[in-house]
Amino acid sequence: MTPTRIRTLVAAAAVSALAVWLLLRLTYAALPALPWTGVPALLVLTVAEAWSGRNVRVRLRGGGRGARVRPIAPIAVARMAALAKASSLAASIIGGLAAGFLVYVAGSLDKPAYKSDAYAAGGTLAAALALVGAALYLEYGCRVRGRDDGPDQPERNAPR
Repeated sequence: MTPTRIRTLVAAAAVSALAVWLLLRLTYAALPALPWTGVPALLVLTVAEAWSGRNVRVRLRGGGRGARVRPIAPIAVARMAALAKASSLAASIIGGLAAGFLVYVAGSLDKPAYKSDAYAAGGTLAAALALVGAALYLEYGCRVRGRDDGPDQPERNAPR
């Protein structure tokens, strides 16, 4: 499994932002107000993934300074890495949707409905960005150095 690429996340966010912006041009008047329920849900996931990233990282490295930490099963690390990849992509798509919504309503903030939707979209965008960060941290925590890879050893595939 390869690490998540930032350009993939940015591309997914850009495509979803453009799609929702185009869709809102046609249907915004018929839609109900944008709900806030996505914000707490994304924030709960953010905290859970950040906590998991810290725990996985500590357990993979064996604690430190004589601390005894239970080792983690390799399948658990693989599952956490898959969760991290999936949630970073999902969060970037949700963030893109929120960004497209925010761009659409930004032109009419003098109207109460638009202003309310702008706050909800801004909160969702911020929570989605936080989830992307936590997911990338969890994915980073799942990486294992090779036996010969140390801080003073060059990478195996590094150009010479």
